[in-house]
Amino acid sequence: QVQLVESGGGLVQAGGSLRLSCAASGSIFSINGMGWYRQTPGKQRELVAGITSGGIANYVDSVKGRFTISRDNAKNTVYLQMNSLKTEDTAVYYCNADVWPRGRSSYSKYWGQGTQVTVSS
Repeated sequence: QVQLVESGGGLVQAGGSLRLSCAASGSIFSINGMGWYRQTPGKQRELVAGITSGGIANYVDSVKGRFTISRDNAKNTVYLQMNSLKTEDTAVYYCNADVWPRGRSSYSKYWGQGTQVTVSS
C-alpha cells in the first residue's frame, strides 16, 4: 500500500512563507513525476507545480517567481517552498505522485490527504 503524507500547512500573513512537504511511503519500486495541486471551494483542483524525476520543474503562471518545487528522491519526498504568499493562495494543497508499486506492472497516480494553507491580509 502506497501513502502520501503531507505536512507544513497553516495560517500565515500575506507576504509570509510556508514550506509544504509530502513523503511517499510503502512498497515503492519507482516514482516518476510529483506535484502539488490546490483547490478552493467551488473550483476545480489546479496544478500549482510539478517536477520530473530528473528535477525539471514547471509552475502555473500565478506562482512563478514565488514558489519553488523540489524533491529528494532518496527520501521519496517532494517539497513546495512558498514565499511572498498572497490571500489568493489560500486553498487546500494536495500532493500527487506517479508511483510504481512493487508487484505491479505500471505507474498509478496517488494523492495525499490535503493540507490547508490560509493566507490572511
